[in-house]
Amino acid sequence: MTDDLRSAGAPTLEDVARAAGVSRATVSRVVNGVRNVDPVIQEAVRRAVSVTGYTPNRAARSLVTRRADAIALVVSGAGVEPGAAEEAEDTTESGQGSSFTAQVFADPFFGRVVTGVVNYLRPRGMHPVLMFAESSRAREDVVAYLRQGRADGALVVSTHAEDPLPALIAEAGLAAVLFARPARPVPVSYVDLAHQDGARLAAEHLLGRGCRRIATISGPLDVPAGQARLTGFRDTMARHGHPYIPIVEGRFTQESGEAAMERLLAEHPDLDGVFAANDLMALGACHVLRERGRSVPGDVAVVGFDDSSAALACRPPLTTVRQPVEGMAAEMTRLLLDRLSRPDGPVTSVIFEPELVVRGSA
Repeated sequence: MTDDLRSAGAPTLEDVARAAGVSRATVSRVVNGVRNVDPVIQEAVRRAVSVTGYTPNRAARSLVTRRADAIALVVSGAGVEPGAAEEAEDTTESGQGSSFTAQVFADPFFGRVVTGVVNYLRPRGMHPVLMFAESSRAREDVVAYLRQGRADGALVVSTHAEDPLPALIAEAGLAAVLFARPARPVPVSYVDLAHQDGARLAAEHLLGRGCRRIATISGPLDVPAGQARLTGFRDTMARHGHPYIPIVEGRFTQESGEAAMERLLAEHPDLDGVFAANDLMALGACHVLRERGRSVPGDVAVVGFDDSSAALACRPPLTTVRQPVEGMAAEMTRLLLDRLSRPDGPVTSVIFEPELVVRGSA
């Protein structure tokens, strides 16, 4: 930066124009991402921006581009029954309705989603706005927020199969991408994992270790991922001559994994292998097995799913099926930005492949 620019205060468009040898209007077009500017001129302007230290005025830029340069990252829950919405909203306002957000922050999965989104947006000068939609009013607020242009689009992580938010966003014609296939078809792009293939890897690994009395702690069966992981596990076991597998449904929490393991041990004390449909439930299962004097993996081998921080916190470290959440979240964000640049583009899906990560528990 020259001494003249240092003494004159913050660099302006005119300063950039003089440094690049172009008009102020041309600089404005390049800075605001307007297309059809000669690439040579674009590069000259970018060099001038770097030399002068010019920083675009975000508010002024938004008037030109009609973009907020912000993305709503929405964690959405189940529908609230008529008559219960007001109660849920009242408890939230009084500080007693925080169980939904507490559950979100307690699950390492959501932290990994945020990491993937932030890492993709930050180099592009964009920011996520975290929103929660656990009630009908909160969902209306999200849709209104997007309609008002306060965010350019939404990345939606639903925690329940009956979540109406994806359909509401689609009906409003708003740009959005979902993490995971919706339970009911809606014209919205999504990223997901080949969950059945991941469960197949878990079943084959337990069988390959010599386990023969195998049970599973499923995820919630009102969630597509929970259904798919159970289906993939049962189908693989059946193909290997095990038509009956004891099943206890969990809720993707450590506490539900502990309760499920207690029940499985009571009903099937001779089991020698367990597949838990996520790492938190597997962590809970290992905790109960240790309390009951069962060694892992000597007496009971345990396989989880996700390869989250819970897998490394487990003792022994958890053998698990890796779900590349950060990469999936980044791809979800890329799809949304592509949608914003091509509003008439087709709805699409991207399916990631799972990978077995072998550690000490199985």
